[in-house]
Amino acid sequence: MLKEFKEFIQRGNVIDLAVAFIMGSAFGAIVSSLVKDIVMPIVGVLLGGMDFTNLFITLKGGPYASLADAQKAGAATINYGVFINTIITFLIVAFAAFLLIKAMKAAKKKPAPAAPTTRECLYCLSTIPLKATRCPNCTSELKS
Repeated sequence: MLKEFKEFIQRGNVIDLAVAFIMGSAFGAIVSSLVKDIVMPIVGVLLGGMDFTNLFITLKGGPYASLADAQKAGAATINYGVFINTIITFLIVAFAAFLLIKAMKAAKKKPAPAAPTTRECLYCLSTIPLKATRCPNCTSELKS
């Protein structure tokens, strides 16, 4: 059983999957930083200085100035601003993945069209093999 597991781990697909997972994690961190540090401040300025991370509803306890204050006091909160940030992060990651896949498809070589193996008879317009010297349908003699 240990030998089978070792063979499974050493397969190319598992290694490719591990590399993809690591790259995906790193890409996720980059996108999270992009959203948190670049996109959301711009959106906040466009919306009049609104900071989504401080949008929350306190379920129990007094009013708090910020989410950090509420969490420090141990209040139960619904953090819908953080949820909005997470949705925006997801949409940016999904869009980036879409662009990456689209670019990979565009870069992929298209196979050359296959050489024709048939032609049309000049007399009856039926399809015949390319090397035929006589049409099997109208029996006309064909020029090569």
